[in-house]
Amino acid sequence: MIRVALIGNGKMGRMIDAVCAQDERFEVAGFVGPGACASLDELQNVDVAIDFSYPGNVTMMLECALRHKIPLVVGTTALSEAQEAQIRAAGAQIPIVRALNFSTGMAVMRRLARMASDALRGEYDIEIVETHHNQKEDAPSGSAIALLHSVDPDGEFEVVCGREGRPGKRGHEIGMHALRGGTVAGEHSVHFFGPMEEIELRHRADSREIFARGALRAAAFVVGAKPGLYSVEDVIFGGD
Repeated sequence: MIRVALIGNGKMGRMIDAVCAQDERFEVAGFVGPGACASLDELQNVDVAIDFSYPGNVTMMLECALRHKIPLVVGTTALSEAQEAQIRAAGAQIPIVRALNFSTGMAVMRRLARMASDALRGEYDIEIVETHHNQKEDAPSGSAIALLHSVDPDGEFEVVCGREGRPGKRGHEIGMHALRGGTVAGEHSVHFFGPMEEIELRHRADSREIFARGALRAAAFVVGAKPGLYSVEDVIFGGD
């Protein structure tokens, strides 16, 4: 049985806890967050820690995980480049799966988007649209940013987040558009507009449970992995 520490006891933390209760492979060792443990140091016999909390936890989480050699699954969004660099550095000592979306379907969509971009780049205009519930704090979403990295891995295009006024003729750019409303768990689409045709890739999440199940799949993977920084694509398609 894999003993899991959950960092963050918000919606995702509680969802992962509920999914663990249905899966005999996992047991929750405890929560780290308000009203629970102050840090990983307070928990015993932890095999892996899953973090869906907030950016302010990153340094503390990494220090504790490195101290106890605990593998990590990190899904917190809106991290700074300095915090991402901290995660990359920690990956030299412990195995870490870092992702902005743990859906299996989204991982497949990112791979398809990369293939389409490689084939169509320069001839087709690219736009990314994401929709989330009205409580989401960041925009564009982490998943939309991951899709952007898939279609433009080298950062060759200007990123335009929405348009207003008189932006004029389209430049060498990729448009990013965020919609917010209701209880939408998450929907993402990548549009490739070409001469007299359009290709659209779309993924819709009907429940946060898919992210919880994906995070636990990553947890099972990372427990037996060598030190390194891994993606969900490594978990699904293989990586070492």
